[in-house]
Amino acid sequence: MFQRRIPEHKLRLPNADEALPGRSSAIPTSHTHCVLGTPLQPPYPEGMQQIVLGMGCFWGVERLFWKIPGVYTTAVGYTGGLTPNPTYEEVCSGMTGHNEVVLVVFDPEQVSLDTLLKAFWESHDPTQGMRQGNDLGTQYRSGIYVSDPAQQMAAEVSKARFADLLLQAGKEPVTTEIRQAPTFYYAEDYHQQYLHKNPGGYCNLAGTGICLPPS
Repeated sequence: MFQRRIPEHKLRLPNADEALPGRSSAIPTSHTHCVLGTPLQPPYPEGMQQIVLGMGCFWGVERLFWKIPGVYTTAVGYTGGLTPNPTYEEVCSGMTGHNEVVLVVFDPEQVSLDTLLKAFWESHDPTQGMRQGNDLGTQYRSGIYVSDPAQQMAAEVSKARFADLLLQAGKEPVTTEIRQAPTFYYAEDYHQQYLHKNPGGYCNLAGTGICLPPS
């Protein structure tokens, strides 16, 4: 059966000499969440917390999180790479090192970080490396980008618990990267809340069928 050949550079992160140069100013994007009516960019209300999550194509991921009560706002963008202020086309080239991600701003008085991490682990396959389903490339890698040491610890604990459940089910090891959040670059306007603007649009979000019980 014919298999589509993926360029090797799309499956590995570029080094600094290979990365595209980018630009000095941010690309234009939306200011207001068209579902929640909240601002996409700071300042946010006092007490809000932030976490950035990569689970494959960011359209479906954003919709998953904006529907969770207690989430103040969400935005799609790029992080974890080398190119400043990248465009979608540049990220898709595999030559920026960025991941497609969602910024989740939430009220910890209304929704716990554990609830968000449960949605993260259960709603994609964190064992696939530089891909998610049929989407192949470094921009589709699984990642949790934290704001503080407490988030880092919670993410690491949840990763260990979910990895053990996957192992018991005969699944592959988890490849999710967990690190302090690098610079988050907002994606273009048409990507923000894309599946609200285009209800029949592409969504490849799918889990492994493994549930993470409360800790």
